[in-house]
Amino acid sequence: MKKILVTGANGQLGRCIKYAASSFPDLEFVFVSKEELDIENVELLTDFFRKNNFSHCINAAAYTNVEKAESEPEKAFAINAEAVKNLAGVCKEKNVVLLHISTDYVFDGKKKIPYTETDATNPINVYGASKLKGEKYIEENCDRYFIFRTSWLYSQYGHNFLKTILKYAEEGKPLTITTEQTGTPTNANDLADLLLQVIAQDYAEYSVYHYSNSGQTTWFGFAEAILLQTEKLKDANLAKTNHYRTFAARPEYSVMDNSKVQKAFSIPAVDWKKSLKTVIKNLSVN
Repeated sequence: MKKILVTGANGQLGRCIKYAASSFPDLEFVFVSKEELDIENVELLTDFFRKNNFSHCINAAAYTNVEKAESEPEKAFAINAEAVKNLAGVCKEKNVVLLHISTDYVFDGKKKIPYTETDATNPINVYGASKLKGEKYIEENCDRYFIFRTSWLYSQYGHNFLKTILKYAEEGKPLTITTEQTGTPTNANDLADLLLQVIAQDYAEYSVYHYSNSGQTTWFGFAEAILLQTEKLKDANLAKTNHYRTFAARPEYSVMDNSKVQKAFSIPAVDWKKSLKTVIKNLSVN
């Protein structure tokens, strides 16, 4: 039986993987939070791998606060890059397949058509730079790896854009949402399913892949769809802006081309609006 280590177990993606795990009874999972296994500590990490016979490691641990990363670059790079270097080295040493999650923010957003895996990277904020450095460390220090760049993750778990929009709407707070950025909202449950399918079916086309739901929208369009599908749009105080100031620069366009991942793993494209309906139905889970 394959034994999979999942880091970042208490995060949004980690919880989605745990939710999906019951559909994969032939896989054994070990879920760890940062408190249970600090991947920044290479000695602890090495010892943990030595005591367990893992076949795969899904790294769902990450520093994801894009705004805060601008004032905490050392912390962002420690988690998103240096800790990833530790994981990559230990995975290579123990012959463990590493599945790592990266981001559309490795791009500068100057394109007008979807980004492919071979497009030049050029992050414009600390978060994107830290994630790109993590990618480079994996490529330099690990032989058997999958890097999945994803975008605008949300789910029924944790803190995310979906939950924030619904909270503000229920409290009657004004929602002024930007139209400046175009990307693709991605259901973290769909990403979790992909990761487990890759493991279960013994795919070995190690590489960098783009994975998101299909289609594109702006953050305003995403908010509008959330409120429409939850029947809160009529009463919500929703407004659009084309100039919403943030500490971190954001790519204006970060839609990704998913054709490589669809071809490699024979997975269908899932429209982001359709997938949003599934998450909204599951909101009672959290």
